[in-house]
Amino acid sequence: MQKKTLLDGQKIQITIKRLCHQLIENHDDFANTVLIGIQPRGIFLADRIHQELETILKNKKILKGNLDITFFRDDFRRKDGLVTASSNSIDFIIEGKKVILIDDVLWTGRTIRAALDALLAYGRPEKVELLVLIDRRFSRHLPIEPDYIGHQVDSLNSQQVKVTWASEGSEDKVILLSEKL
Repeated sequence: MQKKTLLDGQKIQITIKRLCHQLIENHDDFANTVLIGIQPRGIFLADRIHQELETILKNKKILKGNLDITFFRDDFRRKDGLVTASSNSIDFIIEGKKVILIDDVLWTGRTIRAALDALLAYGRPEKVELLVLIDRRFSRHLPIEPDYIGHQVDSLNSQQVKVTWASEGSEDKVILLSEKL
């Protein structure tokens, strides 16, 4: 496998700060806005965005939750073995609120479609926006585009984008994996 580093350490932190400032421009004090991290991988980015926003906005309370989409995916029955779901942790109603869905990598759009379906169990939001760290454009199966993008990458379907986080015991890093030819 060939590895190419797309983002790491300081570049990821700068990207997160930029995304937070874009969110503040559009949502001001977050009085009517909530953050929702998509499980399993989007919750790490959601935690970092949430932490940075509260630092920038001087400890203002911003609502954040985690959304499990396991049984809303269109491919969950196709997997071998038992499917294990994560737990949702959304202890607020999203009815009439602006929701920012957060995921680490946007590829085909199927995860986001599932998240939109799962989100309706918590109410009907006023508006839903999408924030992603990495946008793998040109790979969509569904017409879904992010509102906030950390970094765009043009990649082949045979390539993988892997995001690791310091909070997982690794390091903050985004790498593009390609098979050697």
